[in-house]
Amino acid sequence: MSTQMNENRNPGRKKRKKRRGSADETSRGTYILPNLFTTGNLFAGFYGIVSSINGQYFHAAVAVLVSCVFDILDGKVARFTKATSRFGVEYDSLADLVAFGVGPGLLIYLWALQPFGRLGWLAAFLFVACGALRLARFNVQAGQGSSKYFVGLPIPGAACMIATTVLFFLKLKGKDYDPTHVLFLLETYVLGFLMVSSIPFNSFKELEVIKGKPLPTLFVLVLLLTVVAAKPPVMLFLLFSAYVLSGPVSQLVRILRRRRAKDPGVEGAAAEEHLPPANSG
Repeated sequence: MSTQMNENRNPGRKKRKKRRGSADETSRGTYILPNLFTTGNLFAGFYGIVSSINGQYFHAAVAVLVSCVFDILDGKVARFTKATSRFGVEYDSLADLVAFGVGPGLLIYLWALQPFGRLGWLAAFLFVACGALRLARFNVQAGQGSSKYFVGLPIPGAACMIATTVLFFLKLKGKDYDPTHVLFLLETYVLGFLMVSSIPFNSFKELEVIKGKPLPTLFVLVLLLTVVAAKPPVMLFLLFSAYVLSGPVSQLVRILRRRRAKDPGVEGAAAEEHLPPANSG
């Protein structure tokens, strides 16, 4: 009786409870959505591992690229729906380690490195270990420093480099091509080193051209998609190769400029070329 009287006195209480319940359901829905994309990333990575074991290297390489798409989408969706959480960050890192660490490491080992014996599986293990270290460092340093650059090669970039290498040579040489070559061994070691290095790589998160010129940017993106669609294995291999090389080349240019700026014999030349001062970084 008293409960009924309280409800009659406070008719808005039941409505507030309903609203609160619907808000909680909406919140849970937004948190589930980005995690579904992360699960898609994990599923594609596991499928790539199974494909590598079965000798279906083309499918394994494509699975890595599909994982990359899911990895991009889960971050975008989480930020758009404001559904970022510590759980999502940790789940995403675990999925990335499977999809971009174990998957590509096993792919390059079974496709090209197995005949090298110990050097081959050590190279694959180094790739996976460096990928794990790269993810751990990224989580620890999240929110620190400039968002324009990644410290070290991102693990999705390294994984896609391996995947597009496999696709490129399968397209160029065919399925009967024997990939036992020291070039792929060196590539695996170098990618592992770049992931744990302090070399900055562009994150493309703060492009002024996107903020101020949406139509030209859209034209460039459509043109890029058209070029990639013409010969996907070749163009994707070239694009990711250019990105992987951009970090070391840019770092080398910065080092040379600093040395030139510090050299008193070329101060005039440095001034003419508007080089940054020696203490500017």
